[in-house]
Amino acid sequence: MSASGGNKAILAAFLANMGIAIAKFVAWLLSGSASMLAEAIHSVADSGNQLLLMLGGRRARRAADEEHPFGYGRERYVYAFVVAIILFSVGGLFSIYEGVDKLTHPHELENVWIPIGVLIIAIGLESFSLRTAVKESNLVRKPGESWVAFVRHAKAPELPVVLLEDIAALLGLVLALLGVGLTAITGNSTFDAIGTLAIGVLLILVAVTLGIETKSLLVGEGATRADAAAITAAIGGAAGVRLIHMKTLYLGPDELLVAAKLGFDADKPLADVAADINEVENRIRSAVPVARVIYLEPDLYRADAAAPSAAARPTSGH
Repeated sequence: MSASGGNKAILAAFLANMGIAIAKFVAWLLSGSASMLAEAIHSVADSGNQLLLMLGGRRARRAADEEHPFGYGRERYVYAFVVAIILFSVGGLFSIYEGVDKLTHPHELENVWIPIGVLIIAIGLESFSLRTAVKESNLVRKPGESWVAFVRHAKAPELPVVLLEDIAALLGLVLALLGVGLTAITGNSTFDAIGTLAIGVLLILVAVTLGIETKSLLVGEGATRADAAAITAAIGGAAGVRLIHMKTLYLGPDELLVAAKLGFDADKPLADVAADINEVENRIRSAVPVARVIYLEPDLYRADAAAPSAAARPTSGH
């Protein structure tokens, strides 16, 4: 996995979630808090998610073969999509089930100070995990780009997934703390049940967001507007070469395919055409380093067939 994959952020999140999950299960066993059980399942699901992200990164590094001539880079998108499904099914639905069960079968909490202490410690650990994810994301986030835009437009899915997971985890911990705290103050376990339901709704919202964003990557996204413009400019900067049309597609987070039809004068010698194509390839790779797979088709230039503005339009809908 490349640096954009955020190995450090994934590892930090995994270690934090595993430690937190164990502490939450202990606190649930000693207190009977539904919010603590929901949060424990949440942390287990998150830990599994991080393992899946690391597995996806490892499998994506496999070399291209006859069956997959463009390699396995998009496996990272597959595993990120599976993470969204797990976050939804395991985390969200289970939390809602527990919340409903607690509303219909209420019982008093025991040793309430234990879950409160665990939640406070967990908030600190999750804050460290989120800080690591933010730090790693800032290494690849464009200057001036908002966090919403980063999550929506990032081609490497791991960092947005970890960011949203950590944010959801922190919000979930706060909701659990409110539920347990209000239950301890009032003696009414309904607050604990409501906190559990809120955690479930939160997880489902995050899972749906992740699912929508990773689905777009799975379907196939083209270059960003900025990269498409840079590629178009690189082609247009070559003497005697005209761009007729162009298509781009991300084969993986760090590998962009560029296919373009180029117009040449009818009387240009074949050797010169070949030399110009090689020059254009070098110019594209210099302008956009992730453009690693390039196919250029020469054609005779006709003024009525040229449409640089349409060719420059990226195919990405993400």
